[in-house]
Amino acid sequence: MKANVHGHKETRTRTGIKILLTSLSAMVAETSTFPIDLTKTRLQLHGESQPLSSSTRRPTNSFRLAAGIVRDQGVSGLYKGLSPAIIRHLFYTPIRIVGYENLRNLVSADGSLSLSSKALVGGISGAIAQFVASPADLVKVRMQADGRLINKGFQPRYKGPFDAFNKIVAMEGLGGLWKGVLPNVQRAFLVNMGELACYDHAKRFVINNQISDDNIYAHTLASIMSGLSATMLSCPADVVKTRMMNQAASKEGNVMYKSSYDCLVKTVKIEGLTALWKGFFPTWARLGPWQFFFWMLLPVSCSRGNNLNTSIGQKMFCFDGLLPIPLAVNARSVVLLVHVVACSSL
Repeated sequence: MKANVHGHKETRTRTGIKILLTSLSAMVAETSTFPIDLTKTRLQLHGESQPLSSSTRRPTNSFRLAAGIVRDQGVSGLYKGLSPAIIRHLFYTPIRIVGYENLRNLVSADGSLSLSSKALVGGISGAIAQFVASPADLVKVRMQADGRLINKGFQPRYKGPFDAFNKIVAMEGLGGLWKGVLPNVQRAFLVNMGELACYDHAKRFVINNQISDDNIYAHTLASIMSGLSATMLSCPADVVKTRMMNQAASKEGNVMYKSSYDCLVKTVKIEGLTALWKGFFPTWARLGPWQFFFWMLLPVSCSRGNNLNTSIGQKMFCFDGLLPIPLAVNARSVVLLVHVVACSSL
C-alpha cells in the first residue's frame, strides 16, 4: 500500500517537473523565434481583401516586412505581442507535449506506433491544448497586427495583454476570447500531426538507420523535416485563423468574415488560391528552429533509478546523476527564466 502511494506521488512529481520544464523551454524557443512569427502574421494580413489586380496592393516579402518594422518601430517592434505568446505557452505546450506522450503510452505501452497513429495522437493532443490556450493566442495575433496601425500613425488598440483581455471581454463578451477557435483548433490538429508525429518518427528513423547518433545533428534533421510537414499541412488553416482572430466587431456589430468558411471563400475569391499559403516560408523558417530550440533546451535529468525524460526528446540533456533532480532542474530553469524575462521586457 505504501509502495503504491509512494509510486503515485513520485509520478505526480515527475509530471509536475516535466510540465515546468516544458513551459520554460517553450518560452525560450518562442522568444528566440518570435520575430519570424510576427513577420509571418503580418504577411498573412498583407493585402487582405485586396484583389491581385488592385493598384493599392504593394507586393512584399518577409525581409521587406521585417526591415520596415525595424525602420519604423525599432528592434523592439519585432517583439510586439511577445507577452501573450509566452502566456499561451504556459498552457499550450505542456498540454500538447505531456498529453502526446501519455496518449501514445496509453495506446501502446512501449510507444511503438505507426506514423499514422502518431499523427492522430499528436493531432488530438494539439487540438485540446489549443482550445485551452486560444484566448492568449487571440491577444497575441491582435497585438502583432496592431503594429500596422502604428505604421499608419494610429494608436494601437491595446496597451498590453491584460488591457487586451479586458477590452475584448467588455466589447465582445467572454466568448470573444475564443473568436476563431475553430480554425485555430484545426490548425493545431494539423500542426501537431506534422510536428510531433513527424519529429518523433524522423528522429527514430535517423537514429535507427545510423544516419546520425542521438545528438545535435539528429535533432536538426528531425526539426527540418517535421517543420516542413507541419507547415504544408497547416498553412491554409493558419491564414484563416489569423484573419478570424484579428477582426474585431465594429460598434454596429459588423465583421468582415461571418465564419471560418466565409473567410476561406472570400480569401480565395478575392486574392487567389495562393493567398492561403501566405507566410509559408517564415512559418517553416520558424517551426524548424522553434523545435530545435525547444528539444535542445528541454532538460532531461538522468539519475540512477529515476529517469526523468520526455520520450520524444530523450537524452538530449543528461546530468549523469551528478546533481539531485531538484537541483539539476533549478540550475537549468534559472538560466531559461532569466532569458525569458530579459526578452519579454523588450
